[in-house]
Amino acid sequence: MLKNIPSILTPALLKVLMEMRHGDEIVIADGNFPGASHAQKLIRCDGHSIPKLLDAVLQLFPLDPYVPQPVALMQVVKGDSVIPVIWEEYREIIKKHEPKAAEAGFDMVERFVFYERAKKAYAVVMTGEQALYANILLKKGVVTE
Repeated sequence: MLKNIPSILTPALLKVLMEMRHGDEIVIADGNFPGASHAQKLIRCDGHSIPKLLDAVLQLFPLDPYVPQPVALMQVVKGDSVIPVIWEEYREIIKKHEPKAAEAGFDMVERFVFYERAKKAYAVVMTGEQALYANILLKKGVVTE
């Protein structure tokens, strides 16, 4: 055990977060996301929700201030009636840790474009999140402290 490290962060996830560098991307995916077939590195966090994991990750992980929107979401497929209320939770969590990124809003990415970005991402974290359209992609920034 270590001090000041959120216990929800597994050793495998901590290792990946440490390996990542400026501009690398990580996907935190819901339970429906095809992570095993899309990931270069797959991290399992089954049973955990994305909001709790996102809050823990952003305690350690800086978002990229040099891009217009360092956070991307998978946009709702045209004709689908789902309203992803989880996005407001994300906005509040990001606002708490990275106010400028929260002000920038989310990059809304078409489903298949999101999949292609996930294939190129440094890692995909699979969760037990059941909310639809809960996938979130984070672009790592620089540590200045």
